[in-house]
Amino acid sequence: MNHGQPRRRSIRLKGYDYSKAGAYYVTICTQNKECLLGEIVDGKMILNDVGEFAKKCWNDIPLHFPHVKLDIYCIMPNHIHGIINISDSAGGGAKNLSPLLQPDKNKPIGTSKTIGSIVRGFKIGVTKWIRNQLPGKKLWQRNYYEHIIRNENDFNRIYEYIENNPLKWELKLHNSINGDNR
Repeated sequence: MNHGQPRRRSIRLKGYDYSKAGAYYVTICTQNKECLLGEIVDGKMILNDVGEFAKKCWNDIPLHFPHVKLDIYCIMPNHIHGIINISDSAGGGAKNLSPLLQPDKNKPIGTSKTIGSIVRGFKIGVTKWIRNQLPGKKLWQRNYYEHIIRNENDFNRIYEYIENNPLKWELKLHNSINGDNR
């Protein structure tokens, strides 16, 4: 029941098993893209207390989800980018890229090992902490963006994007202050 609210269109790939071993690129944004995690100074991200706790929770993901290995990530003032590798029970590992396969009809449906449950667990951990620091403050936007990394070129492009994100942020800010809308 949505009581007059517009129905949200899912960005998830229909029929894809998001617990499948592979690499996933995720972006998690703060509510209203408010700069709550720190600031960019001289092309480097300086985390505030909220950003530091988000970093701790991000790095703790494999403690809660042993089938996960983290790759590059970047905490920005109002969002987080990261590559999360889900390995299967056989071991998988970094750069275990995700081909688009048909879902396994015999596999029980559940979310405990999906990319969605990993992101949800991360967001819950940071939210619980921030509620003690800033009561009533909503930290995260409702959803998150995800992309299934399908090949080495895709991985390399995303890796470079994450690595250069703080510099691009500062350049974009500088250009907007000087009236350059490139």
